[in-house]
Amino acid sequence: MSHQKRTVVANISLSLDGRVAGAGGPYDMGWIVPHAISDGARDHMVRVTGQATTALLGRTNYEGFGGFWPAVAGDDSADPRDRAFSRWLDSVEKVVFSTTLERADWNNSRIAAAAPADEVRALREQGGGDVIVLASASVIRALLAADEVDRLSITLCPEIVGGGARLFEDGLPASGWRVAPDQTTTETGALCLLFDRVRD
Repeated sequence: MSHQKRTVVANISLSLDGRVAGAGGPYDMGWIVPHAISDGARDHMVRVTGQATTALLGRTNYEGFGGFWPAVAGDDSADPRDRAFSRWLDSVEKVVFSTTLERADWNNSRIAAAAPADEVRALREQGGGDVIVLASASVIRALLAADEVDRLSITLCPEIVGGGARLFEDGLPASGWRVAPDQTTTETGALCLLFDRVRD
């Protein structure tokens, strides 16, 4: 495999039974919320996004994030880490994977013309900081299928959800990963785990 110019990071929260959302569908994520707003989770998000200059999003997260985060930067009552994340998210290049969106109006956003793996290969050639997928399971699955993920950032929530979509579906190619040294446990008991892809 050619020299990896940029690190592609997949960042997502999972339940103990591997779910990205509950049985109620893609918006059934209430079980994640307490673990996402803890001090430890906020610190982890700032750490994992700090080196990234491109964010990849599916339509659901693009619309959800776009409806919430831009206002946070100017909110004096918001947590400083949330304000920092909001400023980062506003300024970073955002690539949206959608077949239904006609335009992307948020600062520095564009709708991807190519499939996720092809888009990532092109982004690798351009150079720059890390490329991070922000919680979009469909994009992460497509990149895992093409072996285009270099680092997995998983916030493992101490919850068994019992139903709903999984991140790691049957049929993904086998791959080896090495745990990175800086794992953290948050005050809600979630584990912030980093795994680096082991390639020959």
